[in-house]
Amino acid sequence: MWPFDAVDWLMLLIPVAYLFILIGSLTVFSNLYRKRQAAAASSLEPWFPPHIQRNVYLSLLHQEEPKAPDSILKAALLRRATEDIHRIVQIRNAKQALQVLLQRGSVGDDLWKRFERAEKDIEEELRDVVQEANAFAPNWGQTIFQSASEMAQNNHIRERLDEVLAKAPKESQWWSSRRAEISGSFMKELDEEKIRSREGSVAGTGSVVGTPAASVAGSVMGDDAVMVESPSGKKKKGKK
Repeated sequence: MWPFDAVDWLMLLIPVAYLFILIGSLTVFSNLYRKRQAAAASSLEPWFPPHIQRNVYLSLLHQEEPKAPDSILKAALLRRATEDIHRIVQIRNAKQALQVLLQRGSVGDDLWKRFERAEKDIEEELRDVVQEANAFAPNWGQTIFQSASEMAQNNHIRERLDEVLAKAPKESQWWSSRRAEISGSFMKELDEEKIRSREGSVAGTGSVVGTPAASVAGSVMGDDAVMVESPSGKKKKGKK
């Protein structure tokens, strides 16, 4: 039989109490830390603005009188999925650059926490959209994002086309002024070229006219010259 009387219960209770206090302290600290982390995460500014398409779909879904038809609900759900596609593209484009900046210390941990929270939110949003789509039609959740992606591409092309059409009048005006400027400079060069060619022709005519005159004068002087005898007996030429 175990000798309970020989056991020092006080010395045995001390380590047990220590373990209970340690475990309780760790539990309290863990709970407080999680609450603080949750409070800090909730106080952070969201990465994306409010999801208007989701709010519109939920409003139509819970509308009682009059109840929204399924066609309108499907269209609203498709618009919601299109907005989710835009957000997925933004997250994929920003993740790699944000990781590099975080490694270099260029951004703080708060920004990274905001990004992680946005990733979790978009994952939950995608699951919710798939469930809603399957509730309307079987296996629609597998193809709804493909349709949403095509709609997003069409919207992007339409926006780019609108931007080009909006800039068309300014571009046309600029090209018209540029064309007039180039035409004016070209006509100015042509006029200067004509003036230079005229001046060159006048100078050439003067030089051609001067040469026969000199030859004629020489010939006249040659005709007027006569032979004259000098006292030394030599003949010299002289003028008449």
